[in-house]
Amino acid sequence: MFMLVGLGNPGDEYLMTRHNVGFLFLDHLAKRHGFAFKGSKWQAETVKVALWDNPVLLCKPQTYMNCSGTAVGQVVRFHGLAPGQVVVIHDDLDLPFGRLRIVTDRGAGGHNGIKSLIDHLGTKDFPRIRVGVGRPPGEQPASDYVLARFSRDEQRDLPVLFGRIEEAVRLILNDGVTRAMNAINVSESK
Repeated sequence: MFMLVGLGNPGDEYLMTRHNVGFLFLDHLAKRHGFAFKGSKWQAETVKVALWDNPVLLCKPQTYMNCSGTAVGQVVRFHGLAPGQVVVIHDDLDLPFGRLRIVTDRGAGGHNGIKSLIDHLGTKDFPRIRVGVGRPPGEQPASDYVLARFSRDEQRDLPVLFGRIEEAVRLILNDGVTRAMNAINVSESK
């Protein structure tokens, strides 16, 4: 079984913010494939489904971004998953809006949600899909930027972006991380 983790913050005030791109993507999957998340004993909303002939546990930690590892670590230990079975989708300031990058065995790069996951999983060796949200304009602090809502133009482009993330996830689950990286990272760098 794979576990697909979307990072974000719970609550309506964070719904359409850049930091919640992981939650938004999992909500897209739920709508597209007809399933619903429910609360769990692990401080997370979860649902078990079959995607592309793979059993997948989808997880939206409800511990707020900076403590995401608390919930994810509990779920991983309960299900006996290896870090390589945990695929994380998160926002990334270092990529332009809409650009994807699949990585594994990388540090947090200043992302507190990823830092929490590394701390609670005891390793940085798990697949991640970095979703570019771009850099803040001018002197705007990064923390304000990621907690701001996507612009109208960005919101309009989200469905296409989610389709590309879905393809990246499908490749990871069916073909493995290395092949997925070769396919996605090469096409995204053009």
